[in-house]
Amino acid sequence: MEYEVIIGLEVHAQLNTDSKVFSDSPSKFGAAPNSQVSSVCLGLPGSLPVLNEEALTKAIMAGLAFGSNITLHTKFDRKNYFYPDLPKGYQISQFDRPICEGGKIFFTVKGEDKPRFVNLTRIHIEEDAGKLIHSADPKIPQSYVDLNRAGTPLIEIVSEPDMRSSDEAYYYLLALKSVLRYIRVSDCNMEEGSLRCDANVSIRPKGSDKFGTRVEIKNLNSFKAVKAAIDYEVEWQRDMYTQGKTFPQQTKLWDSASNVTLTMRTKEMSHDYRYFPDPDLPPVILTKETVEDIRKSLPELPDARRDRFVEKLGLPKYDAEVLTAEREIADYYESALKVSGDAKKTSNWVKDEVLGIVNKESITISEFKVGPERIGGLVKLIADGKISGKIGKTVFEEMLGTDKDPETIVTEKNLIVVRDDKEIERIVDEAIAANEDAVQKYKSGKDRALGAIVGYVMKVSKGKADPNLVNQMLLDKLGPLPPKG
Repeated sequence: MEYEVIIGLEVHAQLNTDSKVFSDSPSKFGAAPNSQVSSVCLGLPGSLPVLNEEALTKAIMAGLAFGSNITLHTKFDRKNYFYPDLPKGYQISQFDRPICEGGKIFFTVKGEDKPRFVNLTRIHIEEDAGKLIHSADPKIPQSYVDLNRAGTPLIEIVSEPDMRSSDEAYYYLLALKSVLRYIRVSDCNMEEGSLRCDANVSIRPKGSDKFGTRVEIKNLNSFKAVKAAIDYEVEWQRDMYTQGKTFPQQTKLWDSASNVTLTMRTKEMSHDYRYFPDPDLPPVILTKETVEDIRKSLPELPDARRDRFVEKLGLPKYDAEVLTAEREIADYYESALKVSGDAKKTSNWVKDEVLGIVNKESITISEFKVGPERIGGLVKLIADGKISGKIGKTVFEEMLGTDKDPETIVTEKNLIVVRDDKEIERIVDEAIAANEDAVQKYKSGKDRALGAIVGYVMKVSKGKADPNLVNQMLLDKLGPLPPKG
C-alpha cells in the first residue's frame, strides 16, 4: 500500500530579551548554574509575575513577519504539569487566545523554482522551563537542576499539518530561522537551545482524508536531526501498518547515536494540562495603532530583499539567494555596493572571496577583518579599470593583514594598471612572437587560443597591463577571428 506522510512542526524560539518574560532576572546563556534566578523563577509563595513588554513586542513582530493576525485582546494561562525543572508546577503559556493566529511561511525546496508555503495555526508566548543535567557516571544515579533557563521568553510557532516530506520540513525550518534572525527577535542558536523543534508525524493511505495515529518527536536540536527523525519515524510507522499492528498516540525522543526514535510516554491531550487563566496576570489589550507601529519597525524581509536584488540590481537569482540568506550579509553587500557602484562585481567579491573566508574560518561576517567600505573600494578600483582582477586578489590578500584602504595599498606597491601604449605594444609583440602555436590556432578559427597570448602579456606585465588595451592591440595585430571551417 502507498502511504502519504503528514507532518506538522512546533518550533520553540527563545526571544533575545535582556530579562525573562515575567521577571527582571537576566536571560543570558552560559552563566553559572542557578545564578540567573529570582523568586518568580523559583515559584516562591507570594512572588508575582510581570509581563516583559519587549517579549510581547517581539512576539508580535514575528507574527507580522509571517502574515499572522494579531490578537488585540489576549491573556495568559497556566499549563499544569510536574517536572523537577518547573518549580511552580505549571508553565505560564497561552491556550485559547494566542497572540498570533494564522499566517504562512514560504520556502523553496532545493532544485525547484516555484516556492511552496505552509500555513501556520498560531504563535503564542510562553516561558521556558529549567534544564535537567544527568550524571554521566552510571555509578552516580543523580540529576541536577539548573533553573537559569526557567522563565526565558519563548514563542511557539505551530504549523498546520501541511508538510508531506522531511525535505519540506527542512526547508520550512530554514526559512523560519531566516525570518526570525532578519527581524532580530531570536538568535536561533540551536547549539545553545534557543531554537528547538517538535515534529508531529503520521502516515495514511494515499487518497484517504483521515489522519493516522500521530507521534510527536520532542526536542530536536538540529535541522539534520529533524530530517533524520522524520525519515526514521515514517519507515517505522509504515512497517507497523504493513504488519497489521497498531500503536497509541505517543511522544518519542530522537536517539542521535542509534538513529532511532524511542517512546517516552503516551501523548498528553490539552485537557491533561488543566489550562485555566493565570489569576496573577491581567489580560493584554492592544490597539490597532500599536500593532501598526510595530509593523512599521519591521525591516525588509529576506524574500522581498532577494526579489529586489534580482529585479532592481539585476543580480542572478543564485547570487541574490546567497546574499540575502542572512541579514548581516545583505547589509554588508549593500554597504559595499554604495562605494563600488557595480552590483555584479560586488556580488562576486562578497559571495566568493568574503564568504569563502567567513565559511572556512566559521566566523560571522561581522567578525570578518575587512569592512564593507574597503571591499567596495577595492571593487571600484577594478570596475574603474585602475587595477586588474588579478591585482585585486593581491590587494585583497594585503587587506586581510592590514587596516589600509585598497587605494593606499595600490599606490604603495605601484600596482596601478599600465596604460602606456608603447610599453604594452612591446609586450604584445613579444607575446605574439613567443606563442606562435597559439597564433596559428587563433588564425584557424579557435578563439580560445587568444587567451594564451593575453595570459603571457599579463604574466610579463605582472598583471598590470590594461586587459582591454591588450585585447584591442592583439585584435589589431592578428585581425578578427576567421570563420570556422
